[in-house]
Amino acid sequence: MNRFPFISAPHTKTLLRVAIGLIMVSHGIARLSLGTVNEFGELLDIKGLPAGVFIAWTVTILEILAGLILASGHLVRIICLWFILQHIFGIILIHAGNGWFVVGSQTGGIEFSALLIVCLIVIAANHKKTP
Repeated sequence: MNRFPFISAPHTKTLLRVAIGLIMVSHGIARLSLGTVNEFGELLDIKGLPAGVFIAWTVTILEILAGLILASGHLVRIICLWFILQHIFGIILIHAGNGWFVVGSQTGGIEFSALLIVCLIVIAANHKKTP
């Protein structure tokens, strides 16, 4: 079957790419609008990273800009790699200590980051460069 009742298989790849791009944008915008970028940076400092506030601002700005670029279909593999690495570091530094679940029996775990990593791998693997 090539078509779900309302969308073709090739269009599902675009849907996934746009959705993940916009999810990343929403993370950056939420951090900005809540005014928590510096707090995020201070947490990174506590975790032993140098220049935590600088890293937090870089991550926040890249989530917004690179998320929009990913949604538009440009630089897909490079942006996917960046976001995969970002989420791996997030798991190592923050989420792994909170267990697997994001909500329910545990909070702040790795399940959402793990899902995003898998989605980013699928997006990068299925992206065809246009000439």
